[in-house]
Amino acid sequence: MTDLSVARTAQQSAFDVDAIRRDFPILSQQVNGKPLVYLDNGASAQKPVAVLNAMDRYYREMHSNVHRGAHTLGDRATAAFEGARETVRDFLNAGSTREIIWTRGTTEAINLVANGLAPRLKAGDEILVSHMEHHANIVPWQMIAERTGAKVVPIQVTPEGELDLDSFNSLLNERTRILAITHVSNVLGTVNPVAPLIEQAKARGVLTLLDGAQAVPHYRPDVQALGCDFYVFSSHKLFGPTGIGVLYGKAQLLEEMPPYQGGGEMIERVSFDRTTWNTLPYKFEAGTPAIAEAVGLGAAIEYLGRLNRPAMEAAEAALLARANELVATVPGMEVIGTAKHKVPVMSFKIAGLHPSDIGTLLDQQGIAIRTGHHCAMPLMDFYGVPGTARASFAFYNTLDEVDQLFTALQKVQRLFA
Repeated sequence: MTDLSVARTAQQSAFDVDAIRRDFPILSQQVNGKPLVYLDNGASAQKPVAVLNAMDRYYREMHSNVHRGAHTLGDRATAAFEGARETVRDFLNAGSTREIIWTRGTTEAINLVANGLAPRLKAGDEILVSHMEHHANIVPWQMIAERTGAKVVPIQVTPEGELDLDSFNSLLNERTRILAITHVSNVLGTVNPVAPLIEQAKARGVLTLLDGAQAVPHYRPDVQALGCDFYVFSSHKLFGPTGIGVLYGKAQLLEEMPPYQGGGEMIERVSFDRTTWNTLPYKFEAGTPAIAEAVGLGAAIEYLGRLNRPAMEAAEAALLARANELVATVPGMEVIGTAKHKVPVMSFKIAGLHPSDIGTLLDQQGIAIRTGHHCAMPLMDFYGVPGTARASFAFYNTLDEVDQLFTALQKVQRLFA
């Protein structure tokens, strides 16, 4: 039996990927006359039937605005909405649902924290980010720095795509007020050693935020074990709906932060003389929330909870291992980011080919990947490239799909050669 056969047998016996795929109806379609091979999960993951049904049931059976309703539908909607919040709390191992804030996504969550912490900053203070950050974890801090006179300082990365710990150690100092770094890089797939970094930051009284958008599809984070002050992620990368995300924040910090937006729900009492704020978490949830989307996110987390997580992680590791094995079969292909600890994300370039051409020609063969700078221009500058092609795998992908990707890349390379 070949190594590939052994890998396939192991994947099938430990993790029934064929059964899993039946839970995701979008995967059964054809694109350009070819079976869809969806490898753009880092941008947005597909949704299982359990999520689609939960949102459909909400609209069919219980749609109403939440809280303060005096009727049955309002009670049902509120129970489903707050039940989803409890599901998120359990997923993150947060201490209380008071620490779970609904946002529109990772980007809004980071903006909320940045604006909330602005009163703590003054000229000369420093905000540490890393060179591998998504723009969403750079630009909000730059905007706050411009307002307060603080400075955004980037931690360097190594050529392999790992966080340069010497750079971190040299930059963490008495001026550092905030450490905001990604848990997992959306370009490189690198899993950062965030726990010891947080411990070092806490020893200096530095507040910490983790961008978990790319981590939560692959790992279940424990915010209490990590010790971070804030953790943020988006639903749509976690196999849930678009338009909703989560901010976890320690209750004491959230109590001290001013509201990010004003309006209904986030108030206790309003008069023209003075307005007082609602309690957590509602203090940060102005207006009618994304109720169906919260229900959908809760259903996505519950769906993942029914899977064999160790087997899921092993299946994803097998996908990345197979992809790494096949790189040598495509002349001129170079992987960007070869960290020892990675999720199944592969960014790459092929000599003489533009990433957008690679993406277009793969799409003609039914294969969906992402191309461009991936909202990480500073990282592209570090590697001296305008952009990359990126294949990002999920647990519902198969080893055969990895093979199809590389067969298609070989065709693309031959066409341009």
